Amino acid sequence: MTDLTSKINDFVWENINEEQVHGTKDPFWESLLNAGTELWLDTGDMDEAEANWSAEMSALTTNNTLLNNEIQKGAYDSFISEAKSIVNGLPADEQVKEIAFILNARHGLRLAKKFGGSVSVELHTDTAYDIEAIEYYGKRYHKICPDQFIVKVPYTAEGLLGARRLKDSGVRINFTLEFSARENVIVTRVARPDYLNVFLGRVGAYLINNNLGDGSGAGEMAVIASQNWVTALSAENPWQTKLIAASLRNYTQLELLAGTDVFTMPPKVAAAGRKSLSGNFTSRMHENYEVRLFESANRAHIERFWEVDDKVLKLAERLASKVPATGPELIHIAQEEGCADMFPSLTNEEKGFIASDGKIPLHSRWEKMIGEGRIAPDTLLTLAGLASFTADQEMLDQRIRSIIG
Repeated sequence: MTDLTSKINDFVWENINEEQVHGTKDPFWESLLNAGTELWLDTGDMDEAEANWSAEMSALTTNNTLLNNEIQKGAYDSFISEAKSIVNGLPADEQVKEIAFILNARHGLRLAKKFGGSVSVELHTDTAYDIEAIEYYGKRYHKICPDQFIVKVPYTAEGLLGARRLKDSGVRINFTLEFSARENVIVTRVARPDYLNVFLGRVGAYLINNNLGDGSGAGEMAVIASQNWVTALSAENPWQTKLIAASLRNYTQLELLAGTDVFTMPPKVAAAGRKSLSGNFTSRMHENYEVRLFESANRAHIERFWEVDDKVLKLAERLASKVPATGPELIHIAQEEGCADMFPSLTNEEKGFIASDGKIPLHSRWEKMIGEGRIAPDTLLTLAGLASFTADQEMLDQRIRSIIG
């Protein structure tokens, strides 16, 4: 496989000739940068990124959904055909997985060279519960572009352990699909990533879609609580972890969450903020935003998004003091520490419900389990996010199959 890996690396780099974009300085974005927030664009679309790129921006991030959007446009069809000749000695399923890796790396490189910043690249969703695969593909991404690639690893028990291995090997990590402060306490202590996330837009959407609240304040509170915990924990460590406020849905969040370590901004949100806001940013990391909940949320445990209790802190310390060897071992420890709702055991039927619900789970379906402490809203959103990425990954894989035959 070593010779094949070398050929793939050469193929990914072949004829990369993007003309670099040099963004101009903008006092609007400079003010936000001065408030303490790094600025990343959340897109794989070259034209959208170029239209919004500024000198103050330092990175771009892609994911399975965004990459799939680009691949489905057809621009990489001939490239996929060429990649077939590189991997044709592998079994059919492995060919698809390797070409998906090649596409992620190729598109990431194009973004890196065009914009000159870091680029977060995503693992295939088949690796989410496989520590060895996470480590294997993460190291391969790093070898292709060690100075600019940041490897995204999803929140699973195996993801925590695979990310820790990669981090210990010198690979930069963007740990993804978190929705709460308590998840990020575990991630900070166990995986030790360079970056981690709160996908705050979906927190508000969970309340609105399930008639639990009007959506205001909840995502923002999850970000602020996460930021304060991550900052405090990082201050005790020889490594630094930074929080990303991800999945921004509204340009007003640029002001409401100024001072967060990093924003990943969809181009439309960035453009709307640039057009509509004053640009006088100050850190809001000590705000206490009101979360307006309805009576129906009484037993929904919405506080899980921003509260971190002693059980979670004890679990984090236990896992950090002796990192488990396997995902099942980590899950067993979580159950022993009273945190079973963070790593639930689901039946095949329940996994099917997660996939069918889409990005925002149907609360009424899970209400009894939530009340019994067997699952929680933040965990539901994490599982739903991974299921959504898996569906988009399958669409991308299917296009590969249709081209290579």
